[in-house]
Amino acid sequence: MSQEIRHRITQLSEEIRDHQFKYYVLDKPTITDGEFDSLLKELQKLEAKHPEFKLPDSPTEQVGGGFATHFQQHDHIEKMMSLDNVFDNDELNSWFDRIAKAEVKNTWLCEVKVDGLAINLLYEKGKLVRALTRGNGTTGEDVTLNIKTIASIPHELKGKSIPDVLEVRGEVFFPIAAFNEFNDQQEELGKERFANPRNAAAGSLRQKDPRVTASRPLSMVVHGIGAKGDTKFDSQSGAYELLKGWGLPTSSRFKVVHSRKEVEDFIAYYGEHRHDVEHEIDGIVIKVNELAIQEELGFTSRAPKWAIAFKYPPEEVTTKLLDIKVSVGRTGRVTPFAFMEPVKVAGSTVTNATLHNASEVIRKGILIGDIVLIRKAGDVIPEVLGALVDRRDGSEKAFVMPTQCPDCGAKLRAMSEGDVDIRCPNTQSCPAQLKERIYYIGSRAALDIDVLGYEAASALLEDKLITDESDLFSLTEKDLEDSRFFMKLVSVDGPLDQNGKKTKKVKVLQIGENGKKLISALDLAKNRPLWRIIVALSIRHVGPIAAKALAKSFGSIDSISKASEETLGATEGVGPIIASSIVEWFGVDWHLQIIKKWAKSGVVMEEIAQESSDPQTLAGLTLVVTGSLTDFTRDGVGEVIEAHGGKSGSSVSKKTDYVVVGDSPGSKLAKAEELGVRVLNESEFKLLLAKGPAALG
Repeated sequence: MSQEIRHRITQLSEEIRDHQFKYYVLDKPTITDGEFDSLLKELQKLEAKHPEFKLPDSPTEQVGGGFATHFQQHDHIEKMMSLDNVFDNDELNSWFDRIAKAEVKNTWLCEVKVDGLAINLLYEKGKLVRALTRGNGTTGEDVTLNIKTIASIPHELKGKSIPDVLEVRGEVFFPIAAFNEFNDQQEELGKERFANPRNAAAGSLRQKDPRVTASRPLSMVVHGIGAKGDTKFDSQSGAYELLKGWGLPTSSRFKVVHSRKEVEDFIAYYGEHRHDVEHEIDGIVIKVNELAIQEELGFTSRAPKWAIAFKYPPEEVTTKLLDIKVSVGRTGRVTPFAFMEPVKVAGSTVTNATLHNASEVIRKGILIGDIVLIRKAGDVIPEVLGALVDRRDGSEKAFVMPTQCPDCGAKLRAMSEGDVDIRCPNTQSCPAQLKERIYYIGSRAALDIDVLGYEAASALLEDKLITDESDLFSLTEKDLEDSRFFMKLVSVDGPLDQNGKKTKKVKVLQIGENGKKLISALDLAKNRPLWRIIVALSIRHVGPIAAKALAKSFGSIDSISKASEETLGATEGVGPIIASSIVEWFGVDWHLQIIKKWAKSGVVMEEIAQESSDPQTLAGLTLVVTGSLTDFTRDGVGEVIEAHGGKSGSSVSKKTDYVVVGDSPGSKLAKAEELGVRVLNESEFKLLLAKGPAALG
């Protein structure tokens, strides 16, 4: 029995260290965070019962990332600790009970746990001299030059009472919106996608050329202090205020609470709103707020006793890959997707997950029949991260990309040299492409047409009410009579008999709510802003940003169609790749028929002058919005800014005039404060909209 226990401890130690290497060094984990935590917990329990078998270099006594890479190694002045984890309220209450003897004055600091890369910044006499990864907690990798490319990290601290030597701990992260955009760009260029924002942050910091790091929108949140000289703090929250005053990027997502119930409420809130945050979080950190009590409680060999991480259920799980199928998108791109055994992840049961393209399937080494690791964050489409090769039994088989379109039979091919995607060239009449384009026209990203969802798009095509999108705006209620989706059965009085009496009621088809709403919504959509019309055309590479630039610079579809590739490419927000795609699109006859038929049906094909009801109070101003506003949606506030003559920016720079801050603002607030950009609350923003800058004083 003792030999079995010794063997299991050795086996677990080796397995955990192997997974740590894959996570910290290769940035390619093969198991979920939850599965890793289970292994570590099992080892901790075995070592507690059988300390005689504990290995000298046990991973339970070390912080995870202690592996040599190509970067120079340096020691931290003070050891950089990790955190112990709990996974439910019972475990959390056990932690509370363990530290109750320290007479904590019922003040706790709760903060979101950023899922990023741990970094230690060393300032000497206020100047940043070194930045190290956590490494093994004692020694880390030098990433100073790369860290200095991150805009939110000051190279020199400002303010008073700055210690001669100061170590600041925090997390470097890749904002989610920027990560999704970056991955899409990687895919378009035929480059490898990152599995998640944490890996993207780690990979970006481990670039040999700092210029590569500088090209990526990394940010940082500081949450702790190592060496601090003679500087004293009364509380954790007080330390954050001082760090913020020195110009360091602290989080606004923390709260000092006074009871266990308030701690649980904070955990529950971010459990529901974790995807409203601009960076990924995997839990909540609870700290004793009073520094004197922190010192009294002290540390274990790897973690502070006065802090704990409450981990949310993992958003990465494993399941069996039953098959790999393909779908055809609105621009003809053929995308393989995984069909899997149903598995619950991030609060929903999923059976399908994206695999992006055939090259990704090969790169990730995924076989049909594999046990795969999948990830789903909020409303994002689930993604297959990789296969668990060790769990193969020999029955797995390779995926073969089809050579013909599964919907129309056309021969699939790359549409241009260097294109990583295989596409169906039958863009005009491929049923799958048609359906996806019609659906996209009705989406919020394009014309936001009520009722025109996937079912309605399918019904319009399958019932032959339209042949393609060119017929969409000429539809009438009478046209919809041949579709049961848009009609409804109602009972009406039957004809009178020979004696003039009513006969039994009969069932007849009448236009239903779906039909009435669709016709009404199509009529309203004819007057949408020009940029939305451009987006609705499904020109490859042309999204909202490029469409707005085109609408502003050219003013009409006709002008865009006549512009040269050079003129289009020179337009800010467009560029040569998009310009080439636009010229190619307008060179196709049936595309021009869409424009012609839409215009004939009353779709406005030019920029509509602003109504006098929208005073141009923001003319010449650039505003950036961060956080959730009460009276404006995330999409709507940008349109309001533009309707009042302003520019809605996505990032804060010296050219930004105002930053509008709502609830739970992100790193843009810290950037605004760093650059001295004026910050407005929602009330001040409304005043600015109504009366212009002069009203703000």
